Amino acid sequence: MNIHKYLTRLINFISEHLNHRQQMYVFSLFVGIVSGLAAILLKSAVHFTHQFILKQGSLYSINFLYLAFPMLGILLTILYVRFFVKDEMGHGITKVLYAISKKGGYLRPHNSYSSIIASTLTVGFGGSVGLESPVVVTGSSMGSTLGRLFGMNYKSVITLIGCGAAGAIAGIFKAPVAGVIFALEVFMLDIAVGSIIPLLISAVTGATISYLFLDPGVSLYYPINGTFNLKNIPWYMVLGIITGMVSLYFTKITLWIETLFGNIKQPSIRLITGGLIVGILILFFPLLYGEGYDILNIVLAGDIAEVARDSMFYGHTDNLLVFLLFIVLVLLFKPVAMTATTGGGGVGGIFAPTMFMGGFTGYLAARILNLFDFVQVPEKNFVLTGMAGLMAGVMHAPLFAIFLIAEITGGYVLFIPLMITSTIAFITNRYFQPHSIYTHRLAKRGELITHNKDKAILTLLEMGALIEKDFTPVSPEDSLGKLVKSIARSKRNLFPVVTSQNMLIGVVLLDSIRHIIFNTDMYDRVFVRDLMQPPPMHISPGDSMESVMKKFEENDAWNLPVINNGEYIGFISKSKLFSFYRNWLIEISDE
Repeated sequence: MNIHKYLTRLINFISEHLNHRQQMYVFSLFVGIVSGLAAILLKSAVHFTHQFILKQGSLYSINFLYLAFPMLGILLTILYVRFFVKDEMGHGITKVLYAISKKGGYLRPHNSYSSIIASTLTVGFGGSVGLESPVVVTGSSMGSTLGRLFGMNYKSVITLIGCGAAGAIAGIFKAPVAGVIFALEVFMLDIAVGSIIPLLISAVTGATISYLFLDPGVSLYYPINGTFNLKNIPWYMVLGIITGMVSLYFTKITLWIETLFGNIKQPSIRLITGGLIVGILILFFPLLYGEGYDILNIVLAGDIAEVARDSMFYGHTDNLLVFLLFIVLVLLFKPVAMTATTGGGGVGGIFAPTMFMGGFTGYLAARILNLFDFVQVPEKNFVLTGMAGLMAGVMHAPLFAIFLIAEITGGYVLFIPLMITSTIAFITNRYFQPHSIYTHRLAKRGELITHNKDKAILTLLEMGALIEKDFTPVSPEDSLGKLVKSIARSKRNLFPVVTSQNMLIGVVLLDSIRHIIFNTDMYDRVFVRDLMQPPPMHISPGDSMESVMKKFEENDAWNLPVINNGEYIGFISKSKLFSFYRNWLIEISDE
């Protein structure tokens, strides 16, 4: 009770003493702090969980405990979700996009912590997924909760959701610029001063918190110096095509396996199937354990033979063909391990797997190209550029991919190669896959509106607010004289014709009877049933606003009746619909 009282006082104080813009700055700072702390907490929790498990046996040895660990982590995640969260966790970024598209930015408060706990259990025990998506959900949920708590409008709530995402990405990668671009490019937020400044505040805050408290050994960071060779530009273009095709494989195989798991109705069967697949793959390919950033650090350090340690390929890495086969198999099985983890009931994202596959794709491409005497490309640069290429293709976010790798490498030495590879990878993937892996599920269900402002506004319009009920109903048995009296009392030029059971059977337009309304000789001889005409089309209460707009576009009518199972409710006018549309457009776009 005391907490509620103090919270109420705080809300009243902020509402009374700060204007809207100042509130946004304060909230974006708070969201940035929370997002940064969430990134630290999650990365550290998974790190210590890994350390605890490694004490039970070496990961880099044929230890059959690792056949059981992923299934145990998925089981613990399922139990936590079922008995504590009691809600569907779903796909992190997709969930946020759905909240923006269809729920007015509403994310349930438990998302502020539940994703962290669930992903710690999943990834800590070896689930082959990433932690970035759960942190983004955490930050976005905090922004959503704050915005709704203080009664902010739709645009402000969405901006705060973007602040949570920006702070989360900035915190987990120590990359503030990438955090801002992620919110703009993936969530499709408007680029305006009113949204940019809060995003910047959250991103800088999240990154600062991470720099202060996150162990440098936990995050991915590989500074490089020097310049790139202009002669290698064609090979970066080739890498763009390769990463684009690999990203297409990543997306297709992920969606296909998700569909297979979705067809399994028994949760226990999904758990056993997913757990066994992940466990077996980790048993034969230990580098698939967890996020995989430690493996990428090994590759970047140049100790490439260590990535095959204690697998069936270890000791054969001197044989180039065998080693290249090993890399190819890793690329083929990584998305399988990732999707089996989430399909079995685990919680995690595609971020780390995408970067993992991008790094290995870049390394594989460099090794193959360097077999030719006339080619000499730097393997480390290709590893880093490959990461950007896969992210650009899978996420359809080339700008984010470019700036993230630029910040991870501590500068812009690779900026031109990153731009070339990411752009080509994005174009290549999009040619075959029009939607990113985040938006594909929503687009397939017709629920993707974040990338279409027109659909976004139509979704925000409420049918109930548009229905007008001040039209004067008339009976088909009314005489023309009685109709004229109804016309005199009404401010409308349209009259619904309804039966005694309130069933709509037609309409009378004032313009169609204007030539006879002053002919008193016809008042008792002509009836409404002789004057009415059927409405060109009707609207049902369950119709989407997009379909309502299409019905107006297909007809010249300015008013269409709303009918529920034949019963007359009212009318929606084109003028009121456009008026509401314009008001929402101003609220979303205006500063």
